[in-house]
Amino acid sequence: MASAVDMTSHPRTAVIFPGQGSQVLGMLQELAEQYPEIQETFAEASKTIDVDLWEVCQDEERLAMTQYTQPALLTASIAIWRILQPKMPTPCYLAGHSLGEYSALCAAGVIKFADAVPLVYKRGQLMQEAVEGIPTAMAAVLGLEDQCVVTLCEQACEIVDGAVVNAANFNSPGQVVVSGNQIGVEKVIDNVQSTGKKAIPLKVSVPSHCDLMQPASAELAKALDKISFSLPTIPVIQNRHARVEQTAADIKLALTEQLCESVLWSKTMQVMSDKQITRLIECGSGNVLSNLAKRQTHPIASYPTDKPMRLDKLLEDLL
Repeated sequence: MASAVDMTSHPRTAVIFPGQGSQVLGMLQELAEQYPEIQETFAEASKTIDVDLWEVCQDEERLAMTQYTQPALLTASIAIWRILQPKMPTPCYLAGHSLGEYSALCAAGVIKFADAVPLVYKRGQLMQEAVEGIPTAMAAVLGLEDQCVVTLCEQACEIVDGAVVNAANFNSPGQVVVSGNQIGVEKVIDNVQSTGKKAIPLKVSVPSHCDLMQPASAELAKALDKISFSLPTIPVIQNRHARVEQTAADIKLALTEQLCESVLWSKTMQVMSDKQITRLIECGSGNVLSNLAKRQTHPIASYPTDKPMRLDKLLEDLL
């Protein structure tokens, strides 16, 4: 956890929502024993897609499948949001990392929860179908500047016949995730290692935020067109351009493009800093985003909420 902030000085707060990769087997089990909102929210979500999402969270194999991971994580985030929201001042901003953007938009009232769960379930299916039969991979590149990683991806596509690889997530200075087909990612890994830096393969079922997702992006646009979007009650900084979109059409377009374009998380955190945000609350499973908050150019204290001790302490501070 980042260093403590003086909670009595009315900190400017933003709430951030984690994405795929933050799921943990049995996530929120301890919280569910203390807060009925957890089980209530999971039951509500499960009815919308006829899948028992609480059971999914106890099944390692199914939880790792993108089509189940995404609605499970969205539900976990909204369950915690429902505990927090009545007890806290309205946040200045919301943001979500990749899939977490849907949680943020749901929390902001842009998408109804009953629509958001089937939407991300469909999103996961589309992503899986887009790479059916294609060997794919993702890897975290550590210690290189952003543009250097972009250049290595471009070089891999030029040098290796059939290679597809893109810089998918700009997570923090010195941490960029690359995504694509196996031959493309492996070439980038080789090139990174030749510079003396590290590239760590990630265990994922689909390669997010790369050119391979373009067919899924086109189909997702059709699904988004069928859903009614409202303007947010809280500004949401979206991944595509690291900015608050002003119309429902622009929000949908940013979601569509997000699927095959980079997640600008470092830039999003810089925007938070520029807006004088002094406290981040990570609303969902794990503490991935809180750890990333420590590594930004301008770190902001961030508080995870996925364990009773963490959530109870935060709620005490919010009173």
